[in-house]
Amino acid sequence: MHDAPVNDAPAAAAARPITPTTVLASELSDLCRRLDEVSGIDPALRDRLRWAHALAAGLDPYLSQCTTAESPALAELARRTRAIDWAAHSSRAATGGLEQEMLSGHVAGQTLKVLVHLARARRVLEVGMFTGYSALAMAEALPADGTLVACEVDADVAEMARAGFDASPIGHKITVKVAPAIDTLRSLSNEPHDSASGPFDFVFIDADKPGYLQYVDFLLNSTLLAPGAVIAVDNTLLQGEPYLGADDISINGRAIAAFNTAIAADPRVEQVVLPLRDGMTLIRRAAGPS
Repeated sequence: MHDAPVNDAPAAAAARPITPTTVLASELSDLCRRLDEVSGIDPALRDRLRWAHALAAGLDPYLSQCTTAESPALAELARRTRAIDWAAHSSRAATGGLEQEMLSGHVAGQTLKVLVHLARARRVLEVGMFTGYSALAMAEALPADGTLVACEVDADVAEMARAGFDASPIGHKITVKVAPAIDTLRSLSNEPHDSASGPFDFVFIDADKPGYLQYVDFLLNSTLLAPGAVIAVDNTLLQGEPYLGADDISINGRAIAAFNTAIAADPRVEQVVLPLRDGMTLIRRAAGPS
């Protein structure tokens, strides 16, 4: 999940459109510009297009304006993440590409905090941490004895996240596991469960898209989920690719489309896709017969 870049990081590149609404706003902006260069266009048509652009472009800023402000620790973590030149980052080749748009951001972070509160979670698992914004946001919602385990494959990024956690008064609640996520899940499932290793009340997945189905399937077949646990899966609308049906759909788009289809057909679960930013799917085990 991704929010617009802050203004106090002049060295950072502008965030590219990466959600259905921001992609739509960008397209409408370009159409408005092109239409302004054409003579003889009905003024009413121009006004309608400008209104459509304002409707799309104004949504995310308004959501942010109406959402509880992020903590100073989260704001600083976001600022540092957006100030990094990710294209030149040494770990880029190893991870398949890192970019500031991987940051969860303000609205998504607050949504996760509310979900953790609603789930009354004491133990949280995150699959795919990046620089730690979502992990720290969820940790802020945990009770005093709550714990969060975050999986991250990139050691350099994990160190950046730890620095952000160290600057927060609740960072001690977070344990970072550096390894491929499926390896960490297997390791956790083999450990005696305690407050740090599960079972987990809430799981957030925001990692490699082709791995999504494997992660959810593993969790459902393991003892890592507490009764009533909720799994939140990020980017399940992926810029609209899963439902646009374009011939040039990306590898990630195909993976998300396959994931959405499989989850919708899985009798073990019930789920809902929220049109929040780039899409978030909430999943829980289906209730048994009454």
